Amino acid sequence: MKEFENNALFWQKLDTIFLSSTLKIERAKDTQHPKYANMVYPVDYGYLQDTIGSDNEPIDVFSGKEKNRQVQAIVVSADILKRDCEVKIIMGCSEAEIHSILVFLNQTESQKAVLLRRGQEVPEWASNS
Repeated sequence: MKEFENNALFWQKLDTIFLSSTLKIERAKDTQHPKYANMVYPVDYGYLQDTIGSDNEPIDVFSGKEKNRQVQAIVVSADILKRDCEVKIIMGCSEAEIHSILVFLNQTESQKAVLLRRGQEVPEWASNS
């Protein structure tokens, strides 16, 4: 069994949500976290207006410097202090920026995150036929 079974149809749906929403940048690259001054955002960080994420807030987005507006990946974080699990979109990021995002999200003992990269395959179970 695969650790993660990718599904191109999932990524298409995520692209549709992203492209039909307005991205609002809340914290620019190199801005300090509002609660933890030692945490500095490695890329622009914001949210998609008029969406609902896993925390009942708008879907969070890490936005890099590249012009590509396709969703590249998602990160899923688990935080034992907040007692939650959140999904955040990564788009327009270089490999170095993605690495920096993972370092940023994994720097505390209370929160850890994993990266799920975009794939192109459609599993047999995902077909409508």
